[in-house]
Amino acid sequence: MSLYHVGKFLFTVILKPLYRYQIVGRDNVPKEGPVIICSNHISNLDPPLVGVTCPRSIYFMAKEELFRMKWVGGILKRVHAFPIKRGMKDRNALRQGLEILKQGNTLGLFPEGTRSKSGQVGEGLAGAGFFALRSQAAIVPCAIVGPYRSFRSIKVVYGPPIKMDELRENKASPQEVTDRIMSEIKKLLENHK
Repeated sequence: MSLYHVGKFLFTVILKPLYRYQIVGRDNVPKEGPVIICSNHISNLDPPLVGVTCPRSIYFMAKEELFRMKWVGGILKRVHAFPIKRGMKDRNALRQGLEILKQGNTLGLFPEGTRSKSGQVGEGLAGAGFFALRSQAAIVPCAIVGPYRSFRSIKVVYGPPIKMDELRENKASPQEVTDRIMSEIKKLLENHK
């Protein structure tokens, strides 16, 4: 068993009783082929929560600073995380993300780029739109309906894949695609309060 699956098991054992998470729309995640999961970001617990509730193994980007600590970086790499330099275009991270999708895997993104302090959905960065336009991946919006409170229920909602045909035909920019993704995440949050 890989470290990823061990971690998934351990986080399930910890998160399920503590936050009593409910999963909605899990069947919206395609079983095969490249997939991009795009979620709102309200806590440091979001990556493990999305990781345990998604039916597929997910590769996440994580801030480069975490990889500078040897033992943390070693663990992160073994649980499918890879570094990204924040605040600038990181071509290496973009290439790595596209390669993950090219191999038919699942890429997990938090398009806001950082946690929302207010819990409200913020503006998304163009990176999510870049990956959507440069790959043939299914784009699945995901909403974490919080907040995280011990022994209170939290919900993870997976919406149907976003139809990309019209966006591609209209030659939408990466930012326009990201805006559409964020709009779908907001709808999921509104519908599942």
